[in-house]
Amino acid sequence: MMDFIFVVRDPHEWHKANIARNPRHYSFLRFAGPHFIANVQENWGAKIYFNTLVPTHEGMIKYGVISHTSVITDLLDWDTLYVAGRLHKPVFMLHQASEDEELHSALKINLYAALHTALLLLPESFSEDQLYMALAGISYTGDMRMHVGEDQNKVTNIVQAQTQEFRSLYAPVLKGLEEYVLLDSSKGMGEQDTSPPARLYHLSMLPKKLQLMLIKEWNKDRRSRDLEDVLRAAAHDTDSADVIVKGIQDIVKISSLTQSVKGILTAGATKSVRYSWSKLKKMWNSLQG
Repeated sequence: MMDFIFVVRDPHEWHKANIARNPRHYSFLRFAGPHFIANVQENWGAKIYFNTLVPTHEGMIKYGVISHTSVITDLLDWDTLYVAGRLHKPVFMLHQASEDEELHSALKINLYAALHTALLLLPESFSEDQLYMALAGISYTGDMRMHVGEDQNKVTNIVQAQTQEFRSLYAPVLKGLEEYVLLDSSKGMGEQDTSPPARLYHLSMLPKKLQLMLIKEWNKDRRSRDLEDVLRAAAHDTDSADVIVKGIQDIVKISSLTQSVKGILTAGATKSVRYSWSKLKKMWNSLQG
């Protein structure tokens, strides 16, 4: 099933027009009206509203609707990592307004944040596949669906099927960080500076929500360290990768769980059962393989 995401300026007006044109795309929630649906989108789960199992001449599709404001926040701060995480992987941009500099900049910053995070999780020397697996795996870290309902080889499959696309997507980002990391695609290997100053730089460039999660983890001993103290300590701690992973897990766990519950309402009972069954079959097949 092909996934689409629409970024809209006014969710209420968008849903109003779409319900009038495509009422069967929606569950019973359409009877509550576009204002209610826009509120569900903006205030529940990961601030995105999905219509799933929509038949087209090209087969079944699923499409999500998210406001421009919410997508910018997620791209810059990793507020939910739901859409930002999807955009760590290669996607096809059907349309992007050329004058939307805010979105263009946020998309770029999101890729840099993903690379900073991946490098903090990788050793001094690593393979190209390891790098792309780390990048693709960020948004699945802590996602409960990876335990129930998803293909257990999903991250590997994503990378192996799109290695060239990952190269193209991250080539400009790697070039911007060549002072800290070098990747030789011809050899399939990379090297990075893992010194405390380099790690401190990567840590300082992490999105706000992840930095807040690091503060929370580091202050579990009831001491009150500020961001500067936490980042400096993490830069010198060889086990800090575990804390970073825990921070990502905490972000993804909440958004994936609440969005999944929301999906039962937005899809409706029948579609939810069909969609979940197809996911479970995929997971079973991957476990058998």
